[in-house]
Amino acid sequence: MFENDMYVAGRIAKADALREIGINPYGNGIIKESSTQEFLQAFKGVQDLQERKDTTKSAQVAGRIKFIRLMGKAAFIKIEDYSGVLQVYLSKNELDENFEVFKKYIEVGDIVVARGFPFVTKTGELSLHALEFKILTKAISPLPEKFHGLVDIELRYRQRYLDLIMNSKVRDSFILRSRIVSCVRKFFESKEFLEVETPMMHPIPGGANAKPFVTYHNALNVERYLRIAPELYLKRLIVGGFEAVFEINRNFRNEGMDHSHNPEFTMIEFYWAYKDYKDLIALTKELFYYLLEMLDLPKQLEFNGKSIDFGAFREISYEDALVEIGGIPRDVAIDENALYEYLLKNNVKLESKMELGRLQSEAFDAFVEEKLINPTFITDFPIAISPLARRNDTNPCIADRFELFIGGSEIANGFSELNDPLDQLERFKAQVAAKEAGDEEAQYMDEDYITALSYGMPPTAGEGIGIDRLVMLLTGSTSIKDVILFPALKPQKKEIKDEK
Repeated sequence: MFENDMYVAGRIAKADALREIGINPYGNGIIKESSTQEFLQAFKGVQDLQERKDTTKSAQVAGRIKFIRLMGKAAFIKIEDYSGVLQVYLSKNELDENFEVFKKYIEVGDIVVARGFPFVTKTGELSLHALEFKILTKAISPLPEKFHGLVDIELRYRQRYLDLIMNSKVRDSFILRSRIVSCVRKFFESKEFLEVETPMMHPIPGGANAKPFVTYHNALNVERYLRIAPELYLKRLIVGGFEAVFEINRNFRNEGMDHSHNPEFTMIEFYWAYKDYKDLIALTKELFYYLLEMLDLPKQLEFNGKSIDFGAFREISYEDALVEIGGIPRDVAIDENALYEYLLKNNVKLESKMELGRLQSEAFDAFVEEKLINPTFITDFPIAISPLARRNDTNPCIADRFELFIGGSEIANGFSELNDPLDQLERFKAQVAAKEAGDEEAQYMDEDYITALSYGMPPTAGEGIGIDRLVMLLTGSTSIKDVILFPALKPQKKEIKDEK
């Protein structure tokens, strides 16, 4: 796969030449002693020395060469590791034969190790004066042009390793993602939630309205579905006696892809006994304030060209949002026939038979969601689109449920859980009927879950927060592909070569 590329062929030839002179271009046994940033921090005092060097100190760094400047019997190189970039000075006077090896066989992209003492160049840059130098890994594929990074977006996603090599800001975003996940975990642990693990292959897909991926379990000789949500398993644990559980989980939904949807994504779901959805709203606000503080982020963030104010959380009912934000007359928003005609007149695609709750959902998607920039809790959802949420005590047509929207996207979904097994059974039956009528995203009947509820689940509140969208928000990324290391992509077309 490499032989037709003259640049790669030349680098392979250099790797072979290194072997011939007794140098393994893929050696091992080197322990990295310090990062580039640790070096710069440890020796920043050298800049105050009269001679601007300290030969009594010894340091060793390792990393990838990102720049080479040859000057006859000396050279400057830039070494980059995960923490930053360090300049290294190489001279034939100290390195002797190794300097000739460097000039002849070492290139940008190679991974090397150098040991020496700290000094400051005439331009004032703290650097390493190498007394020892060794190649650790020969890169046989050349990097893109120096300093211009990797511009091709499609290539960045397909070859994320190259994206990470060339774009330090990309690395920073994923480091921040890791910190966000860690902070979320610490927050829930501090609230005495227990982290648990539930199955990723389900006999029945449940916990959300979504089309599943299907696989096959050979040993059991049955079909299995990749998890679309862990909800029904986590609530089984509440039935079993745990009172506060969470899972940071991978979910899989066999649906479309866009700037905010990937078929494989990460969420946190948590369930809290003896609480209701209002307690979740308060907890969610607290979580955001905690994240902003721990990540040292301001309460006003820029996202997709808009300013988001985390000091301005708002709550509004579903119906009021359709009227006040969506601009739909109230008498239309609550009338099935009138709303159906209104949506058709406004070019919203609809199925021939849709009840009021489903029509309101279509109206919300079309006229409300993208306008929810500042953090907004939408409450009092139609019961028809909330098959797992508890029915409101005073209005049976709505659910004790909320969704949190920020920056025009849903970030969280929570509700007081339905714990009446007979009501849940009827809801599942309605979902089965919808599936039989052609709704691929409707939920299946889960008899074991009904059985679990029949043993009694305490009043419980549950919520899911999309980690990927949360990271998008806190890093200012407008595409979900920018916060997932290896996003789903269409297969590349392979070129068919004529062998004649």
